[in-house]
Amino acid sequence: MELRNLYDKKVLRKKLMEEDFRRVTLSFYRYVIIDDVNGLRDRFYKQLHELKVFGRIYLAHEGINAQISVPEFNWEKFIVLLNEYDQFRNVDLKIAVEDDGKSFYKLIVRTRNKIVSDGLKDDAFDVTNVGKHLSAKEFNEAMQHPDTIVVDMRNHYESEVGHFKGAFLPQADTFRQELPMVVDTLKEKKDKKILLYCTG
Repeated sequence: MELRNLYDKKVLRKKLMEEDFRRVTLSFYRYVIIDDVNGLRDRFYKQLHELKVFGRIYLAHEGINAQISVPEFNWEKFIVLLNEYDQFRNVDLKIAVEDDGKSFYKLIVRTRNKIVSDGLKDDAFDVTNVGKHLSAKEFNEAMQHPDTIVVDMRNHYESEVGHFKGAFLPQADTFRQELPMVVDTLKEKKDKKILLYCTG
């Protein structure tokens, strides 16, 4: 089978609109070491294609970044597939609300140098050394501690729409620009509890 889409986008959009089932739109990412990125890309494409998954997935040596839609009738099979991969087992899925599932009309799985354009070299940090994910309740409780520093990791126009009171709001256009600002601001505050948030 071809490991890419061969159809015109107008045809694909028409087929999507004619579907008589619902889709679940979701996103997820994970920083994790992937040794055989190209091999994983080909296997993953075939498996997702069989499940009629649409969307965009980037794979890199440092992990995965995905925005996709899954037919409801294949949801359980999709979860089983994700959990078959050690790298993606129990990944945190951000499921869209108030969505008709018509967000994507084809499947794209691409290999990239990075899953996020952060401007960092691969050896600049250990992608497997991650912080602790907090529930909304845990996050709100942690914010009440007087020594806590809250950092909005979004760009300035997203934080202007809304942000946590007292959060540090880097005035950056891109994530790449923002990282040095955050590092510089926090370099003398390593003993504090630091909460980071971004758009899910």
